[in-house]
Amino acid sequence: MKRILIADDAPFMRQMLREIIEPLGYEIVAEAANGFEAAELFALHQPDVVTMDMVMPKGSGVDACRMIRNRFPAAKIVAACTLGQEGLVLEALRAGAANFITKPYQPDVVESVLSWVLEKDEDGVEARPA
Repeated sequence: MKRILIADDAPFMRQMLREIIEPLGYEIVAEAANGFEAAELFALHQPDVVTMDMVMPKGSGVDACRMIRNRFPAAKIVAACTLGQEGLVLEALRAGAANFITKPYQPDVVESVLSWVLEKDEDGVEARPA
């Protein structure tokens, strides 16, 4: 079972993602309310993927992406932001995010992006069956 860390400062957004992700068969290993907590929990749990809100207190999502990717270069991060935040999406991708999802979340998009990210190897190349 693939393990996921959800990072968002809004409890209702974390709950919304949890309600989308858990029925897909993924395990939510932890939830973070800010960027620094996300980096700490990533190090503790080393999940397969982290969904990272870009606008959070105490360390933005971009800061957290950098912290995580500096320590864990193969970390898979999905940036989460609202429509109209294209600049933040680009910053997140430059900081190491593999892909992004937009709020309000659409379950089929979340499922597709998580599946896509999990099928990539550390270099971003599609994993090939053995």
